[in-house]
Amino acid sequence: MSVAYTVALCTHNHAHRLQCTLVDLRALRQPAKPWELLFIDNGCTDGTVALLAGHEWPKGWRVRVAHEPKLGLSNARSRAIHEAAADYLIFIDDDETPDSGWLCAYERLIDAHAPDAFGSRIEVLFEGDRPAWLKDDLLGFLGQLRRSAEVVPLLEESTSFYGGNFGLRGAVCERIGWFDAMLGRKGADYPGGEEVDFYQRLLDAGFRLWWTPEAVIHHRIETERPNRRYFPDLHYRQGRTEGLRRRGSASRLPPAYLIPQLAAPSKPSCRSRRPRAATLPYAGR
Repeated sequence: MSVAYTVALCTHNHAHRLQCTLVDLRALRQPAKPWELLFIDNGCTDGTVALLAGHEWPKGWRVRVAHEPKLGLSNARSRAIHEAAADYLIFIDDDETPDSGWLCAYERLIDAHAPDAFGSRIEVLFEGDRPAWLKDDLLGFLGQLRRSAEVVPLLEESTSFYGGNFGLRGAVCERIGWFDAMLGRKGADYPGGEEVDFYQRLLDAGFRLWWTPEAVIHHRIETERPNRRYFPDLHYRQGRTEGLRRRGSASRLPPAYLIPQLAAPSKPSCRSRRPRAATLPYAGR
């Protein structure tokens, strides 16, 4: 039986987080058209494989697990596009809880506008007490996203969807390529930015991009995560990611014209360290 939508969840060694997501997914209202749930095991070495194999799914659900051995969220997402049975893929992360009407909201958007790619709201859900110092204007750094209260097209570079709640037609990759493997999470390394780069390429290629506020995802925040050190580290990683994205596949070596400039400051320093024969004490015979 053909399916209209593939819900893709890429995961790496997050069995303890994924377990909660699996429970919450059971509350999803079913869309009018057939769909499947596709897990991408991105080189998991914890209990993820056993968790997925032993989970009891709701009756009638179509669930598959595919393996992507090359570590990296971009590699896993590209694998999901290769493996998907549907033309439309909708991505969710392994530490998120969707509203019960999440998938139905995306179905309404697809039926109404036939988008090439799309995104929706992400709300922050604290699993413990929210720190008093963590004000609302910082929630965007924890994944909160509220582009518009209306269904609208996405037309600007600054209005990218986020990787935790977006979808696309797999066929767009035939024109713009896959997710950039240099970007995105890789195990414990969290550079991110792969979805922003992908969005920019979609925009540049003239694809139809849409936003709906109705397909809501709740990003669950662990108690120990929101500490003050997290935010400077996040800004550092975002700056590094933007540098990688802008440089693209270009060489990581300094441009040739900079080499003489880099060498010039070192010359006086090198000269100053040379022994001066005239100032050494004379050792006569």
